[in-house]
Amino acid sequence: MSTPHIEAQKNQIAKTVLMPGDPLRAKYVAENFLEDVERFNAVRNMFGYTGVYNGRRISVMGSGMGMPSIGIYSYELFKFYDVENIIRIGSCGAYTDTLDLYDVILAERAYSESTYASVQAGEAYEPYTHPSETLNGRIEEIADSLDIELHKGTIHSSDVFYRENFEDFKRIRDTYGAIAVEMEAYALFHNARITGKRAATILTVSDSLVTKQETSPEERQKSFTNMMEIALRLAE
Repeated sequence: MSTPHIEAQKNQIAKTVLMPGDPLRAKYVAENFLEDVERFNAVRNMFGYTGVYNGRRISVMGSGMGMPSIGIYSYELFKFYDVENIIRIGSCGAYTDTLDLYDVILAERAYSESTYASVQAGEAYEPYTHPSETLNGRIEEIADSLDIELHKGTIHSSDVFYRENFEDFKRIRDTYGAIAVEMEAYALFHNARITGKRAATILTVSDSLVTKQETSPEERQKSFTNMMEIALRLAE
């Protein structure tokens, strides 16, 4: 079988999928961390791969940028490919000066102004969606075993990258308790809930809205190894 956006057969995709936004990051993970790799998707260059990590099958696939994009891919994986777990591994911008470049964040909930969830399911707007407690607990255990510090908290899933009022992040931080911003987790958590599956989000700080520090595109693609290592261990 295939879907309009994924050309794979059902048995080509593992039960656990790691999902970076950038399809080239998915390619990097597959080529540098997995064995016996098979590419299962190249539709629209949204690369997806399945391989073996420490003896267990795991898949990795790009989601694209924003909630409409991850909304399509995560829904198809959950609904039509029997995927049980999706772990977003992405970059984020820090909303607080207590976070440094390359710090790793585990999302405890996602706040958004987006109407994605209410439109998708015909429900009243809810400002927060939540990850799987089971997956988050496992991620914490793995991070502890690897001696990797996790920063836990609320993240902001924004529909807009370029805001005319750039300083509005301070209001969102102070009102909703968000420690960092990205663009996908809110929709991912919603899709997991409505399909009865599990999702989590691990992020690496790529820039800071407070200090103005930032990483390069190449660094974002290849240097977030702590986050990748934690997520890959979920296949064990």
